[in-house]
Amino acid sequence: MKRTILTFVLVSAGIMLGMVSCDDNSHSLGSFGIDIATVIPEGENAYSLQLDNGKRLWPAASAIRYSPTYNQRVFLNYTILSDARNGYDHYIKVNDIWNILTKDIIILNAENADSIGNDPIKPNAVWVGGDFLNVSFMFNYGGVRPHAINLVKNTLATESPEDAIDLEFRHNSYQSTGTNLYEGFVCFNLKPLQSSAADSVKLSVKVKDWKGEITYDLVYRYDQASVNTRTEMPIPVISSNEYY
Repeated sequence: MKRTILTFVLVSAGIMLGMVSCDDNSHSLGSFGIDIATVIPEGENAYSLQLDNGKRLWPAASAIRYSPTYNQRVFLNYTILSDARNGYDHYIKVNDIWNILTKDIIILNAENADSIGNDPIKPNAVWVGGDFLNVSFMFNYGGVRPHAINLVKNTLATESPEDAIDLEFRHNSYQSTGTNLYEGFVCFNLKPLQSSAADSVKLSVKVKDWKGEITYDLVYRYDQASVNTRTEMPIPVISSNEYY
């Protein structure tokens, strides 16, 4: 499934992460939930989904056709059809699904520093969910060339925190002169940062804002399901035409 421009609109800007369910637990087909999930391919054109709280979902029914990709992050609109069954926490109906830009961390060095760029953005939220760093952000876009969005380990940095992995959110606007404000959302795979000698790692994530540098001190716990600390779903405009 490929979508070029999609506005992810909810009925209310305050809609909560997770199920909007019936009080009698009847799994009404009129109830739905919107969540961030990770795609797990399960054979030819088959897939399951894992929420950041560790719950596994099996799409027993779907209103759309979707081609799964391993480790792809998605916004998922779904309806619960059953409780725990056959190793899954819920059977669900997929009402709709939207791919989120999902990338690996890259090493910043002298050879790629120019292409990575260091242009400012406005961060809306930065948090760990599942095995990913999730970033909701805003940026100026002129409509000429898609901007590059990356998370890097900076080998050129002269100062780094002693007890944390030093990461930087990087944006290359390619000298865009646009003043139109756009929203974006991206997920970065944190699994390569795991260490067999510990059950978690500290992250120091630097983001260059329009007013200066902001540092987010986070903990990536990979020995257990994430406890989602965000209560509201970010509502970005998802577009493959604006950033990659």
